[in-house]
This record gives sequence, C-alpha cells and structure tokens, in this order.
Amino acid sequence: MADYTSGTYPIPLDDLLREAVERGGSDLHIVARMPPVIRISSEMVQTDHPPVQPSEVYNLICSILTPEQVQTLKRELELDFSYSIPGVARFRGNVIFQRGTLAAAIRVVPFNIPKLDGLGLPPDVKRLCGLPRGLVLVTGPTGSGKSTTLAAMIDYINEHYALNIVTIEDPIEFLHQHKKSIVRQREIGIDTHSFSRALRQVLRHDPDVIMIGEMRDAESMGIAITAAETGHLVLSTLHTQTAPLTISRLVDTFPAGMKDQIRQQLSNSLRAVISQQLVPHASGKGRVLAVEYMIDTPAVRSLIREGKEHQLYSAIQTGQKQGMQTMDQALVNLVRAGKITYDSAVEYCVDKQELDRLLKSSF
Repeated sequence: MADYTSGTYPIPLDDLLREAVERGGSDLHIVARMPPVIRISSEMVQTDHPPVQPSEVYNLICSILTPEQVQTLKRELELDFSYSIPGVARFRGNVIFQRGTLAAAIRVVPFNIPKLDGLGLPPDVKRLCGLPRGLVLVTGPTGSGKSTTLAAMIDYINEHYALNIVTIEDPIEFLHQHKKSIVRQREIGIDTHSFSRALRQVLRHDPDVIMIGEMRDAESMGIAITAAETGHLVLSTLHTQTAPLTISRLVDTFPAGMKDQIRQQLSNSLRAVISQQLVPHASGKGRVLAVEYMIDTPAVRSLIREGKEHQLYSAIQTGQKQGMQTMDQALVNLVRAGKITYDSAVEYCVDKQELDRLLKSSF
C-alpha cells in the first residue's frame, strides 16, 4: 500500500463534493487515472480537473475519514460511511479497493428532508404512514430514491403523530429532529454492530415505528416480519424491481421448510410494496419518479399465502380503484403527461408489449 499513499491531489475532496452539489449531481466518483466524475441526471460527467493518480487516491479519500474508519477500511477492504459539510449537504459514501488502489462513490444527501407531496408518490402512501402495524417495503435498483422515500415517510409520521420511532441505518443519511414523535437513529458500526443485533434490541425500546435501512438476510427479514405482526409499523427497503419479485425474494431467502410459514406471515403483515425507478425527464433536465404500487387487498393476500406470486401482476393491473398501479401503467401515465419520452418508457418498462397496449388504449 505504501506505493499508493504518497501523493496529494491538488483539489481537496470537500471542494469536489461542493462542486457536485452546486452542479446538481447525485453522486461523486473517485477512481484512479480518471478525473473526478459527477453523476448528473443519470449521466456520468467528467469534471475539468486532472486525473487522480494512483498515488493520490488514498490520501484524497482518507482525508474525510476518521482514523477508526481508515483502520476498518484496511481491515475489511471496504467501508460505508457518512459525512457532512455544514451548510452544504450530508453525504453517504462507499469505499472499495480495486486493482490495488481505492475507489469511492459518494452520494449527496440534502439536509432538508423532501416532503411526501413533492416526490410523485401515490397519495395513498400517507395512509400507510398512519397504520398502527404492518410491513411496508420500498424497493428498486440502487439510486432509485428509496432512502429519500423512507425519510419522507418518517418525517410525515414525525410531524403528524406522537410516536416512538427507531431507525437502523448503514450509514445514517437524513437527520431527523424530534417533532411530535421521538426519533432515535442508530448507525451500523457506530451505534450497533449489525442490523440483526440492532433488530433484536429494538423491540426493547418500546417502538411504534421501526425503519430498517435495508433487510439483508433471513434473520433480519424474519425479525422485521415478526415485529410487523406484533404491533409495530416496520418500514424497510429491498433491491428488487417489482412487487411480485419482492415477494419471491423474501420467500426465497428462507430455507424450504420455512417458506410456507413466511408466506403466511407476509399475507398477514405486508401492507404495501412501493417499487420505484427514477426516469430521465423529457426535457433532459432531472429525473421523474415512476412508481409501482401494491397494497394488501384480499386478492393480494390470498395470492401471497398460496404462493402464486406470478399472478400478483394481474391483481395490481386490475386494482386501480384501490389505488394500485403496475410500473408499466405508471410509465404510460408519465408519457401521457409529457414528463418522459416513449423511448425512456420502453427502457424502463417491465413488458414492452403491455406498455404499447396501454398507450394505444389511452388514445
């Protein structure tokens, strides 16, 4: 490693992060032998700065890490961290080793928590925030705004209900202030050692609402589902692209002998799946939220219980009166509204034939 820790990049990392915020970027990428790169409206845009040399990467990235984080990085060869520049933004970062040097991806997290009304979510999401118990999942690929949706839901609960909210995050992104509710935020690696350990402890803190940054294994999923059954509102995320795939992913995480039990528990506790994608705006500036929305209608609960996940898409398609919509229906509505182009809809759709059918039937 000594060969890679001697150089100093001419521009401080704080200045690069400020530039990412000023240019409306969502992420800053630091990779050896390339200029720093900012993701702007889903495009990777190289800055005008000189390439970061292999000898400069280590010092540049470690300049914003604590000594403890540097030791963790050396030991684990990867690191999740959070960082803040007062008056600018908070940041969520991930550092890895690649080809003998470090590389970093650092996401911009605004200080101000967006309001639910401004995100483009179904209006029914506010109802979910007032539920006394149950499991609500926000799903989608990396960078689809899942953390922002969860933060907005927690903020809505915090403003409207006097409850005890506990979050478990890796790392903490949005900072919540106490309003009507009490909000405790625990960060993996700082406040607790793991999601599973934190989840085992959280029920002892008399929570009404539990927010889990990500359900990563069968143990954390099992605890979350049980908590949702026993009088807690549990909000969490998964990296799945549609509501039916979310159910399959949850069930398939468990061994064969437990699958029927998990289906039964999910049919009783799951309240909604919000599957989302960020699609480029038709103007070329910014992105638009497209949302698939599934709630626990009797038909949905029955299909989950009976292991008929492949039929869930039909149940969502025919459940528009209950507020449900498929991803393809959401994309068609955005095309009609002139917010996205047809080509973008095709790129992000689940089934192009279904998308074209829906578009034809709307004219």
